[in-house]
Amino acid sequence: MDLFAQQARNRRMTALLMAAFLLLFLVLGGALDMLYSGPSGMEVSGVPVPLPFYSAFSLGFGALGAVSSYFGGDKMVLASVGARELDASSPAERQLKNVVEEMAIASGMPMPKIYVMPEADPNAFATGRSPEHASLAVTEGLLDALDREELQAVVAHEMGHIRNLDIRTMMIVSVLLGAIALLSDLALRTSGRSHRRRSDRDGGGNALLVIVVLLVALLAPLAARMIAMAVSRTREYEADRSGAEFTRNPLALARALEKLEAHQHPTRLATEGTAHLFIVDPRLSKLNEREDKVANLFATHPPIRQRIARLERMGYGASGTGSTSFRRRPS
Repeated sequence: MDLFAQQARNRRMTALLMAAFLLLFLVLGGALDMLYSGPSGMEVSGVPVPLPFYSAFSLGFGALGAVSSYFGGDKMVLASVGARELDASSPAERQLKNVVEEMAIASGMPMPKIYVMPEADPNAFATGRSPEHASLAVTEGLLDALDREELQAVVAHEMGHIRNLDIRTMMIVSVLLGAIALLSDLALRTSGRSHRRRSDRDGGGNALLVIVVLLVALLAPLAARMIAMAVSRTREYEADRSGAEFTRNPLALARALEKLEAHQHPTRLATEGTAHLFIVDPRLSKLNEREDKVANLFATHPPIRQRIARLERMGYGASGTGSTSFRRRPS
């Protein structure tokens, strides 16, 4: 798939993801409407309401989340992981700035904003709604763990996400995952109280309806995660390929991934909603080491060993990697 096909696919996928999330919001709101409906229709705190109040509220909440995630999702994500702007007085961070400038030129992309996370675990991610509004964040541990070539390869990988417009889709997913979790938690908290009030008032209440609402509230975050993961794993392979194209050195990224895999500590600042953004899984989930149907549904990243193997085949010019051949550079 060429660049323009990837970008067009990601634009379509972003629209489909937003529609799928809005449908989940509507389902959650509808479940709450069913729970709070009295014999005479919709009720809120015992007061009849002629409209589906919770469905409208949930859909509006989801729409607001979608719009805010598009225009301000990058700031939300960066704030959630405690990222700060690059300090040019630090030699390591000054080298990072130079490397990002080099990879921006190599990729033909505008220079992204650069952030550093106060985190010892080596990791990195990119976010934003477009190449012109992109940010790249790395951990302090990444700057300590990698040499210049390896750092260049990781930055190139993230520039691949920026060029392919992966950042827009993954950023919107991050924000909407959090919003779904928040609304589901609200449904879980209110369903029990509503059941008790209706039981006291009506002498029993509808236990089956409460069970249905609880199931919807519990399954909505799971469904949201499945939607998010459906577009996550293949993007890492594509970004690896793009990074190798920019640096002409796929083996540097293979070495970087080996070092990142060797660190057995989770990235503390990463959240459930931002885990899929990082170059390697920040939670060290064993699920990401598997390649099966369950992993394809719930894992945020492809197996690192598989990624390294693909990069090494590129580096040694093995058949099946296309017309471009790469050679090993000295370490």
